[in-house]
Amino acid sequence: MKNSFKWLGLVCLLALMLSGCSGGSISVGTSPNGNQSYGGSQSGSNSNPSSGSSGSSNSSGSSNSSGSSNSSQAGEPNWGKQTQTSGCKINGPLQDKDCTPGAIFPDATKEKICVSGYSKSVRNVPTSVKTKAYSSYGILSHTTGQYEVDHLVSLELGGSNDISNLWPEIATPKPGFHEKDKVENYLHAQVCDGKISLKTAQIEIATNWIDVYNKMPKSSSSQYDSPSE
Repeated sequence: MKNSFKWLGLVCLLALMLSGCSGGSISVGTSPNGNQSYGGSQSGSNSNPSSGSSGSSNSSGSSNSSGSSNSSQAGEPNWGKQTQTSGCKINGPLQDKDCTPGAIFPDATKEKICVSGYSKSVRNVPTSVKTKAYSSYGILSHTTGQYEVDHLVSLELGGSNDISNLWPEIATPKPGFHEKDKVENYLHAQVCDGKISLKTAQIEIATNWIDVYNKMPKSSSSQYDSPSE
């Protein structure tokens, strides 16, 4: 009988051991679940490169924006392009920019305009063109010296004789066309002395010559009193 119990105990012990091995097999079986979870993390990691790609796309967008900024111009007038040819309005001492945007000779250079007599050699504004300039601004009559059909960009700065560069400029109240003559002479001297470029002078006088007049050194302005060429 004792031997029977002994063998029964051994069988039970063996059964328990076998059960433990089976549990180990189940424990190993949970490892793939852990791997799957890590794979999900890898999938999340894969989303980061996607996010990086999106960042790259944004960087590309930023590059395009920068390119757009670089392509912008610095306010140079649309030379010779009138958007209005009648009903023009004088704006105090300034022209109507729609009617008189300014026009330049494309082949004018510092070397050419700084030669004495240049302006006289290119001046060509017949009476018919002057009459047209007055008419476009609605001026049907005027007294001598009241107006001057002026070149917005003066000839001595490479301006042309085109109607888009001409307008009837009043003498008074000041500053008027006499004061603009000083500005023209001043800018011409600045260009020929190498202090500013010809292009800069053209843009400044076409955009707002009054600004230049106000910034000119008044102590030496008498040297620019002679009429511009």
